[in-house]
Amino acid sequence: MIVSAVAIIPARGGSKRIPRKNIKEFCGKPMIAWSIEAAMESGCFDRVIVSTDDEDIAAVARQHGAETPFMRPAQLSDDYTGTIPVIRHAVEWLADNGYAVTQACCIYATAPFVAPEDLKRGQQLLNSEACSYAFSVTSYAFPIQRAIRITGGGRVAMFNPEHFGTRSQDLEEAWHDAGQFYWGTAQAWTQERPIFSEDAAPVTLPRHRVQDIDTPEDWVRAEWLFKAMQEQGAQ
Repeated sequence: MIVSAVAIIPARGGSKRIPRKNIKEFCGKPMIAWSIEAAMESGCFDRVIVSTDDEDIAAVARQHGAETPFMRPAQLSDDYTGTIPVIRHAVEWLADNGYAVTQACCIYATAPFVAPEDLKRGQQLLNSEACSYAFSVTSYAFPIQRAIRITGGGRVAMFNPEHFGTRSQDLEEAWHDAGQFYWGTAQAWTQERPIFSEDAAPVTLPRHRVQDIDTPEDWVRAEWLFKAMQEQGAQ
C-alpha cells in the first residue's frame, strides 16, 4: 500500500519545564489536539500519526483522531534526541510495515497556532520547488545586525559594531524557524539531511502567529494571544 503523505507529531512524555505539556489543557483542549486537528483539516495527509513513548499521550492522541501505530523506542525519547531521527524512525517504521511514504510533515505537538492553510502552502512549495524541505519561518522584530550582548563585566557590546550607525531600513531582514512544521521528502528524512540549508524553502508566517512555548511564562502569553485571535476571528 502506498501512502503519499503523512503527518508525524512527535510528543514524548518527559517534559521538564512544563510537566505533561503535550496534553495539558490549552484554551479548552489538550495542547496536542490543536496540531492533530490542523493536520486533519488541511486535507494534505493520508495518515496523521503521533510518535510518543507515553501511553497517556497516545490515548489523548487517539481520542482526537490521530493514530499511534507504534510506541517510540526509549533511545529516541530522551532530552537529547533531535527531531530528525524521530521522524526518520516513523518513516522507516511505516515502510517496514507496508506503507511507502513519499512525503512526511513533522508538526510539533506544542504548535496551537499552526494553520491548515499554511500546511497546504508548505506541501505546495515542496512539490513545486524541487527541494528537500519546506518549513515555517517568521521575521525577527528587530535587526539582528544591531544586537548587543552583556559582557562578563556587566557592560554591553555590539555583535556587529560596524552597524551602529546603519539605519534599520538599510539592513537585510532576518528570519528564524517558527517552530511549527517541517515538510520533507521521505528520502530527506531517512538520509537525515539538514533542514536549515539551501535545499529548503521557507513558508513565511506573520510574527503574531508564532510563539515558542517552553516555559510557564510562554504558556500564559500564548493563551492570551490565542484567545485574542479567536475573539477577533484572526489568523
